Amino acid sequence: MTGTDDLKGRVKEAIGDLTDNKDLEREGKADRAAGKVKETLDDFKDKSDDAVDAVKDKIHDATDRK
Repeated sequence: MTGTDDLKGRVKEAIGDLTDNKDLEREGKADRAAGKVKETLDDFKDKSDDAVDAVKDKIHDATDRK
């Protein structure tokens, strides 16, 4: 979905530029920035989920050895 924000923002920016609508250009830039934030948060969530899974696996392996 973050790609959607980027695409939507680029379209708004382009239309704003073509029509000399500075508000629409700024809105497009804001949409693109929101998309980048969402992407960063998604990446962070994926990495933290992977780290939690790795810890769970180590705990599971350690308890299986006993």
